[in-house]
Amino acid sequence: MRTVPSILHLDMDAFFAAVEQASKPSLRGKPVIVGGLGGRGVVSTASYEARRFGVHSAMPMAQARRLCPNAAFLTGRFDAYRANSEIVMGLLRERSPLVEPLSLDEAFVDLEAGPYGPALAAATTPAEGAQLVLALAEDLRADIVEHTGLTASVGVAGSKLMAKIASEQAKPDGLVLIEPGTERGVLAPMPVRALPGIGPATEQALRRAGLTTVADLAEAGFEELVALLGKAHGAGVFQMALGWDERPVVPDRDAKSVSVEDTFEVDLADRERILYEIEQLAARCVRRLRAAGRSGRTVVLKVRRFDFSTLTRSETLRGPTDDAEVIAATARRLATQVDVTGGVRLLGVGVAQLADYTQEDLFAQLEREERESGPATVVEETVEEAVEVDPAARRWWPGQDVTHREFGPGWVQGSGVGRVTVRFETPYSGVGRVRTFAVGDEELEPSGALPLRPPAGGG
Repeated sequence: MRTVPSILHLDMDAFFAAVEQASKPSLRGKPVIVGGLGGRGVVSTASYEARRFGVHSAMPMAQARRLCPNAAFLTGRFDAYRANSEIVMGLLRERSPLVEPLSLDEAFVDLEAGPYGPALAAATTPAEGAQLVLALAEDLRADIVEHTGLTASVGVAGSKLMAKIASEQAKPDGLVLIEPGTERGVLAPMPVRALPGIGPATEQALRRAGLTTVADLAEAGFEELVALLGKAHGAGVFQMALGWDERPVVPDRDAKSVSVEDTFEVDLADRERILYEIEQLAARCVRRLRAAGRSGRTVVLKVRRFDFSTLTRSETLRGPTDDAEVIAATARRLATQVDVTGGVRLLGVGVAQLADYTQEDLFAQLEREERESGPATVVEETVEEAVEVDPAARRWWPGQDVTHREFGPGWVQGSGVGRVTVRFETPYSGVGRVRTFAVGDEELEPSGALPLRPPAGGG
């Protein structure tokens, strides 16, 4: 355990929703909910304005609509989130080469390994070291606002466990330092769920034993927790209850991909059987992926044919995922690109471009919704008129970035009955005007996300 609180945990505030509010002046200060908008969609992120109505992440979207019907309900814009995440992670890496991302909006940083490490080591008193860490953390938060306009909550402590707890206490848009040596006192009154790795099932097991606070866990002792939770889990919970955590900040992991494959005794010639085997391989691949705590963006299919020729096909998704349905569907789609005439002797499914997180798999939700809705639409009627919708017409998603030849950049507010409604505004404009177009209007095109800060030199 460190004597200087040199481990920093950063957690961006309501990241997806905050990016949407920063991108869209008309939504600032208003409830915004990002997630899958279909019947099975769930909330990925809710702005703090929406949270006041009881909306939270992982909530069914239908319930969120009941709680906060006047919110802006938007699909995710992965390019925008990724671009701003890269800016934030770049600012973290200026402070230290040891940055451990946990998601697009969350990371640990080891300040001792960075340019201020010698100054921290030279601090003559713990208070002096703590003051330097606080100054570094405040500078970081200010830089994030300057470069993105977004806010972050930061915790600093002598361990990853306590830094994470400190950042939770700092939310939203705050900074909390937990001094080394005070860990047990800080943890004692907290509910057991405050400790990472304690989910609902473990909480219930502990509650049945009369253990509801972290202080209860510490007093229960090693042997009782091992008896309740098993050796590995019980030992880990006991150490956390005492505030012990010596895990290092780990910036990279060795694995570049996760894959599984099978060789068949008899060549497979039936396409339906091949697709079935691909689904089974995808399920095994996902289990390995989740066991490693990873997600991935590129799905790879490997096929060795009857003549020992080996083909690989890959598809890069819009965002990292560990969703079995998405990975299996992508692998099946890749299989249609391979000639299996004559038979297949080996199949493999893998996932590459790994990330150290899965971000409330909004990408998987959108993939499912697109498949469920299908490409075809029918004649839709309103009281005023009937509009025939071209089955090949483009689909527009709430929140999507667009540009119009005459009116410039904007975003989709909604679409239906052959019409799409767009608000024309940018991160740097005031609240924009709203106009409605036919869904097939050739002057309206999808576009990329604009940066949240104008480019140097204006614009």
